[in-house]
Amino acid sequence: MADAALSPMKGTGLDEAEQGRDMVLVDRVTKEFGRGEQAVTALDAVSVRILENEFFTLLGPSGCGKTTLLRLIAGFELPTRGQILLDGQEIGHLPPYKRPVNTVFQSYALFPHMTVSQNIRFGLEMLRKPDAEIEQTTRAMLSLVRMEALANRRTDQLSGGQQQRVALARALAPRPKVLLLDEPLSALDLKLRKDMQIELKRLQNETGITFVFVTHDQEEALTMSDRVAVMQAGNILQIGAPKEIYNRPAKRFVADFIGDINIIDATLGNVTGAKGQVTLPGGASLTAYLSDSSISQGAVSIAFRPENLRLVAPDDAAASVIGQIENVVYFGSGSNVHVRLENGTTVVVRTSDSIGALDARTGVEIPEEHVQVLVD
Repeated sequence: MADAALSPMKGTGLDEAEQGRDMVLVDRVTKEFGRGEQAVTALDAVSVRILENEFFTLLGPSGCGKTTLLRLIAGFELPTRGQILLDGQEIGHLPPYKRPVNTVFQSYALFPHMTVSQNIRFGLEMLRKPDAEIEQTTRAMLSLVRMEALANRRTDQLSGGQQQRVALARALAPRPKVLLLDEPLSALDLKLRKDMQIELKRLQNETGITFVFVTHDQEEALTMSDRVAVMQAGNILQIGAPKEIYNRPAKRFVADFIGDINIIDATLGNVTGAKGQVTLPGGASLTAYLSDSSISQGAVSIAFRPENLRLVAPDDAAASVIGQIENVVYFGSGSNVHVRLENGTTVVVRTSDSIGALDARTGVEIPEEHVQVLVD
């Protein structure tokens, strides 16, 4: 049984109070392309729960399997093994047009010879909805995406951001249970992409439809999502809320992929509960959080974010390590200060405070609450 395969809380990034009704349940799904020795495994026994009225993001580098998983939910591909349930119904046997989902692609796929209104109406007309319902829904969708003034303009006369809004309105008009979005913002310029991130989250909140979003952009995922699944090589490495993924990465790949981070070698000593004592190269000792209870004593990797560090005087009692400033990168609201420690390791400190001159000795305070021991 699919429901028995996944523990309600374990590995989902949800605690007991946050459990809701499953909208999409992926149960031990494997997808292989090709046969025999030439077979390539795109997904390897992947399981994930996506809740009703959730903005859920599949995040990872190219080739990690995120788009394949989206296409399996849409019905454009069929699983080699495993089940996919949508709102409690097993949908593996259903063709795409019989699944209560719609997909928005990177290319938008609008009809250039049609107006904005005609594009939005198209799916409803194919479903043979009553004329009055089509008119009412089209007006509602135009209002939702703030395109009323452009209702009669052809889509090939619109900007990229406007075309994106039309594509979203057309996909939302039939009220699918799930909207699948395959890197829909990647063709937009940076400012427009940031604006559309806010718009997408607004649309999801206002419609109450479950959004499943695919991206390789970490900032995009953190900005919009209720939960994020980080993928690598056909596997889901970690699922959690954006803050959890960012502040408590479970694995080295997740830590390295999400934002800027310092990762250095250390030695894990005594472990008490979810914390352990780590010794840095050079002898400094810190308390660190364990990303997994199975981590044993010995050689480990630890991670901490540049913005959680502080430059202090070399003789300051707060200094966790001592080093030399070897580079400063200014980025507008502050600077990234590269400090080469006495053992040769380099750490980056993000600061808006005054900094020392190049080659100056400095101390670096590493707050223990921000240090994480990682699993490779």
